[in-house]
Amino acid sequence: MFRLFSQTRRCLQVKRALKRQEWPLRPAHLTAAAQQASFSTASVEHLSRSDSWPKDVGILALEVYFPSQYVEQVELEKYDGVEAGKYTLGLGQKQMGFCSAHEDINSLCLTVVQRLVERSRLSWDSIGRLEVGTETIIDKSKAVKTVLMQLFQDSGNTDVEGIDTTNACYGGTASLFNSADWVESSSWDGRYAVVVCGDIAVYATGNARPTGGAGAVAMLVGPEAPLVLERGVRGTHMEHVYDFYKPDLASEYPMVDGQLSIQCYFRALDQCYSIYRKKIQSQWQKVGVDKPFTLEDFQFMIFHTPFCKLVQKSVGRMMLNDFLAAPNPDTQSGLYKGLQAFSELLKCFNLIQSSLVRIHRGVKLEDTYSDKDVEKAFQKASLEMFSQKTKPSLLLSSRNGNMYTPSMYGCLASLLAQYSAQQLAGSRIGAFSYGSGLAASLFSMRVSQDAAPGSPLDKLLSSLSDLQTRLDARKQVPPEEFAEIMKQREETHHLVNHTPQGSKDDLFPGTWYLERVDDKHRRQYARRPL
Repeated sequence: MFRLFSQTRRCLQVKRALKRQEWPLRPAHLTAAAQQASFSTASVEHLSRSDSWPKDVGILALEVYFPSQYVEQVELEKYDGVEAGKYTLGLGQKQMGFCSAHEDINSLCLTVVQRLVERSRLSWDSIGRLEVGTETIIDKSKAVKTVLMQLFQDSGNTDVEGIDTTNACYGGTASLFNSADWVESSSWDGRYAVVVCGDIAVYATGNARPTGGAGAVAMLVGPEAPLVLERGVRGTHMEHVYDFYKPDLASEYPMVDGQLSIQCYFRALDQCYSIYRKKIQSQWQKVGVDKPFTLEDFQFMIFHTPFCKLVQKSVGRMMLNDFLAAPNPDTQSGLYKGLQAFSELLKCFNLIQSSLVRIHRGVKLEDTYSDKDVEKAFQKASLEMFSQKTKPSLLLSSRNGNMYTPSMYGCLASLLAQYSAQQLAGSRIGAFSYGSGLAASLFSMRVSQDAAPGSPLDKLLSSLSDLQTRLDARKQVPPEEFAEIMKQREETHHLVNHTPQGSKDDLFPGTWYLERVDDKHRRQYARRPL
């Protein structure tokens, strides 16, 4: 259900699209869009008469929200009594953002959607689909999407498709695929889709707590986008496993098998990358390009980021896959220099393609997930690639932590915030999304070639240029206070007839917050003034 129906939908008789001059206006013209009335009946009727398909469907605008307070991981190491560097070097984390008692999943999503619409100068009438990806469940029936509809109330727009999508950290990606499908389908009425990813990642006291975080991302999806979703090349892997799950509906805390989850993450990456390469190589062959696809063909590579060290290992993992797929890798010079000791692994792999096998022992490649020799060798060999293609994307992850569904899209925002339009123009960005349980996809985006001042790409990057400044503006909280706030959340997040305690003054201006939960569990929200 998450595919982009490309070839099939080309066969449909009813083709929904607008000619270039009648598209929903691009970010370069969002000011004009705000001044115009909502989509008229005439413009919608025109869709059925158009002979063209929406082109370059993808991400037009992107907004990020994270909490206004954080704890330093160095200080948390001392407070927890663990060895120095366990969280900072071992996990690769610097800081961890966390929510106060006044914030929940609804308030996070209200804030990020309102920011997207206001900063993009959109009309609420111009949105025809809104879908939320989250695993932070505070109601087993009522969707976060329905709470967000209060933002549309004054506009009178109730014709907004989409609902919540849930599977651990994968829900945001599923929502993005669904929204792109909608724009490319016969159901599209010419309006924008908005994709919302939001979560509060909290853990019980112990080893997992420093891998928490919180935040939300909202994306505007439509045609003529500066970040185009490449069609027909997604690699997806799904299976049944209990690596991370939340069976206790009275608790915010998950059940986690850390080692199993890392193994599942690597296995999903292996499978998704293999499928992606086959699909894109097939496309290349149809246009006369006969070469293997490798990590070098991604100018940038972003990942779902539970913690930053795992991402660095994942780049090495992808290089290992390239090494195994290469007919005769040069281990004397170039990219694979120094990896001659692993030639036996390559020989075994070539002999038994269906069960990737481990060096010298003839067992499955899955055993290399915990093989320190393989891990260190390919992590070292891929260090330059990691530094160039991936490390810039870890700004938000290292300083705010794991946001669950928004994690990978926070990496996208971090990447875009640190490069100019000229540097990014025409590049291919690979993206690996993973959700425990498990569901995973590896897909790619093409950046527009148009890097001119005022172009959609230039406007997208400009909207994210304050990311570093916003991170610096947060309030640092000592570990003792952090632990107390976590205890307070644990004791009060499920209460009825309850008003959250503490000051709201530390929230960023324009932030929505939980005002009260009444005796029937109904939640009321308010917004801090800008």
